[in-house]
Amino acid sequence: MTEETDSPTATGGPADTAPAGPDAAYLERRELRRGSAGPLLLCGLGVAYVVSGDYSGWNAGLAEGGFGGLAIAAVLMGLMYTCMVFALAELSAILPTAGGGYGFARRALGPWGGFLTGTAILIEYVLAPAAIVCFIGDYVESLGLFGLESAWPVYLVCFVLFIGVHLWGVGEALRFSLVVTAIAVAALLVFVLGAFTEFSTANLDDIPADPGAFGSGSWLPFGVLGIWAAFPFGMWFFLGVEGVPLAAEETRDPARTLPRAMAWSMGILLLLALLTFLAATGARGSAVLQDVGNPLVEALQPDGKATALSRVVNYAGLAGLVASFFSLIFAGSRQLFALSRAGYLPRFLSLTSRRKAPYLGLLLPGALGFALAAGSGDGATMLNVAVFGATISYALMSLSHIVLRRREPRLHRPYRTPGGVLTSSVAFVLALAALVATFLVDEQAALIALLVYGVAVAYFALYSHRHLVAAAPEEEFAALAEAEAELKQRN
Repeated sequence: MTEETDSPTATGGPADTAPAGPDAAYLERRELRRGSAGPLLLCGLGVAYVVSGDYSGWNAGLAEGGFGGLAIAAVLMGLMYTCMVFALAELSAILPTAGGGYGFARRALGPWGGFLTGTAILIEYVLAPAAIVCFIGDYVESLGLFGLESAWPVYLVCFVLFIGVHLWGVGEALRFSLVVTAIAVAALLVFVLGAFTEFSTANLDDIPADPGAFGSGSWLPFGVLGIWAAFPFGMWFFLGVEGVPLAAEETRDPARTLPRAMAWSMGILLLLALLTFLAATGARGSAVLQDVGNPLVEALQPDGKATALSRVVNYAGLAGLVASFFSLIFAGSRQLFALSRAGYLPRFLSLTSRRKAPYLGLLLPGALGFALAAGSGDGATMLNVAVFGATISYALMSLSHIVLRRREPRLHRPYRTPGGVLTSSVAFVLALAALVATFLVDEQAALIALLVYGVAVAYFALYSHRHLVAAAPEEEFAALAEAEAELKQRN
């Protein structure tokens, strides 16, 4: 079918998105498998998104802020994510759909707010797997596996194999993710025990201070500005955990399960971040770790020679990368599915298979990710682009919580954010600070993200905002609020 005939509920613009009754045929072709995930699988999903960041990437923040700068940045970013997760827990209990942040912003900020939020999330979850598969290729080459001299066959195998698991079914996919994540987390704890036997506080602040930097010293070798520049690397300990609500339509009792799973996963990530950061820098020194690709392995090899423990951690790092790669594919497919189902993107992308998997939402981003990885191999830049998209979505999702609390105080909330608007306001301010910090670290990546964002905005402005699907759950939820507001005005 063409886009126009595929849904009779397409609207003529943002002003007339009131639902005309769901079209059963349209929605039946766009169904996910409900009730497949419980709190354990969702908690595992939240940790899986992030666990690769504990193994590598964060250490580059030492070159920006030193131990003290990165430590403060990680604390502030941990605070931002904790506040945001509590806000998203409330929003996901109100609207448990695959749209996640797009659905929340759609109700609070209108169609434009919903589209801008959803697009930012999509940039994060399409670019991040492409970046991580580059790191997987580097790992495979460094470990000497399969005798490969080029990484692109690894990229291809990863995308084909793991997208295949997702196509098989969400339950199977989440169970696989949980197993791989458990291996990666167990290896992190083993690393921490081993590294703490070599811990010395003298190793923490061994980066020479820059005398020209304002406020520089042994703990802040690059001064106060170094704290801000380290923000994006402090995010690596938590980047992606906000994707748990994207599994809402496939969750059992989402209003209760999602907040619980998000809190559990955030607690685990905070503990892992603290232990990993202190153990690695204390065992080997900040100066050595600031520019290596495999900081945990390096921390266990003070003389440069591999040990049994360093080999275990090296292979476990590959498991961590696989866990994050696999889970991010899931998140990207669900965000693309929701935006497509509601008409923000071409509607055929939300079609699901007999096993209730959004096959085009998996295959298209997978093909794009493989092309980007094989064509550039620049995982660091792609991940920085993903971080830029993430910070935009964080600001907009936190703002959505603030707006809904102010505008609709009587809205039924099965779960309420501790601290209310104050909590989401902290997340909003820190997200804006992190957004600006991305320009300090990688201006090119930020500009690339803005270019992609501009193309998407042009598509929405010129076409899709006039073809939204009122029957989509997120659109119905927003239309209900508009109808209630209009009724109050009449009365």
